[in-house]
Amino acid sequence: MTKDQKDNLFLLIKSLTKSEKRQFKLYVGRLVVNSDSKFLNLFNLLDKAKIYNEASILKSGIVKKQQLANIKAHLYKQILISLKLNPSHQNVRSQIREQLDFASILYHKGLYKQSLKILDKAKELAISNEEKNMAFEIVELEKIIETQYITRSISNRADELVVQAKEFSTLNVIASKLSNLSLQLYSIMLKTGYVKNEEERKKITAYFQNRLPKIDIKTIGFREKLWFYKAHLWYNFLIQDFLNCYRYSSKLVDLFYENPKMINLNPVFFLKSNNYLLESIFFLRKKPKFVEKLNELKITVNNANFIKDQNVSTLVFLYTNFHNINQHFIDGSFEDGLAIIPQIEKDLELFNNRIDPHHKMIFYYKFASLQFGAGNNLTCIDYLSRIISNKSLSMREDLLCFSRLLNLVAHYDEGIDYHLEALLKSTYKFLIKMNDLHEVQKEMIKFIRGLQDIYPHDLKNAFKDLLERLKVYEDHPYERRAFLYLDIISWLESKIENKSVGEIIKNKYLSKNMI
Repeated sequence: MTKDQKDNLFLLIKSLTKSEKRQFKLYVGRLVVNSDSKFLNLFNLLDKAKIYNEASILKSGIVKKQQLANIKAHLYKQILISLKLNPSHQNVRSQIREQLDFASILYHKGLYKQSLKILDKAKELAISNEEKNMAFEIVELEKIIETQYITRSISNRADELVVQAKEFSTLNVIASKLSNLSLQLYSIMLKTGYVKNEEERKKITAYFQNRLPKIDIKTIGFREKLWFYKAHLWYNFLIQDFLNCYRYSSKLVDLFYENPKMINLNPVFFLKSNNYLLESIFFLRKKPKFVEKLNELKITVNNANFIKDQNVSTLVFLYTNFHNINQHFIDGSFEDGLAIIPQIEKDLELFNNRIDPHHKMIFYYKFASLQFGAGNNLTCIDYLSRIISNKSLSMREDLLCFSRLLNLVAHYDEGIDYHLEALLKSTYKFLIKMNDLHEVQKEMIKFIRGLQDIYPHDLKNAFKDLLERLKVYEDHPYERRAFLYLDIISWLESKIENKSVGEIIKNKYLSKNMI
């Protein structure tokens, strides 16, 4: 039975670097008995295989069918132990955890003084690196040991530990509430996108305010500020207040640069904060600031001191390339943007097992939009078909909806009208099903449906009429989101003025930014 690279053990082995594979074999080989073990032979077989095929494993004679599950589980565990020992995977958190383990061992051997000495150093390390959950755990163990290691200073020591435990507990509760709120808002954003009407805005606002803990920003540390800013960021993204999105994402990025050691300790949060900042600037259409912040990010992640594991490398690839593309949407330089597509597609293959389907679809939508802006409608349609035909994609309803609308416009633009009616019906049904049929979409579908009744010499007037009807929604608090995904205003203006979409957007950008 072929599982085509979806087996967890197979994926783990394929994620290993050459040095990690070498270390695993050295780790296993420390015991002579392992030199010809079943799990090591299975490792070598899977390491050479291009796909996971259970039938091939059984045919090799390495292991019997009834043994396979246990051997795989044992191999998986041994690989993780080996990785844990690898210096490249050692960080502050693992150092603190290791010291905590050592202290626990000493405590159980009755060596209380030695245990407390190690815990004191571990606690200092945890506090200086904002690891307050671990600091709280250390204090709790210190309290247990102090009840058995009697000294004359026990009363003062007890008071000190109680105060510390209370302080860490309070801050951990705040961080937990803020991180929960941030995650819940992010989940809403992924599932439904921006708020669609006043009712949804009120609902999200009430949801946010009811769950936001009351805090004094001056009295909290890095970690609590991080979640506080993130929660506000997602709330403002949902209600489409991009100016406040910029404000809070700037605070997030500044928080890291003010605490530089936190960049390597929390590289994922650092990258995501920069991603939010760039998205905010993109929505505000400020290209000089966008390019400035994108270059700052690239300088930081390309610095030799910036630590990259596979997860971080994947995020660097995602965010830098998303925004390499986005900069061309701001000023309409679509043709310039086409040059970066081949390399990104090539790299997508390298990151195939580490990028989820949702992010791949975002790339395809961005590729499609670039091609559409450059006038390459057939290529645009090809990319959109990869999104539309993906029946298992359940995230980002707005992405799915606007993919279908752009597909409709690209078909019309290219003159492929022999099945336009069928496309109209399927798009209309999909938008209703997704509860996403708003005024901009209604006007678009009504216009395209009526095109067959318009004489060629009346077409330009029809475009002007639709433009006039859509202009009123350009700054509408809930309808304007349509223009974030599909700049239909510029498309209509391109038809009226007989210019490319890129030219229209470029002229708008230049006139808006003229001094």
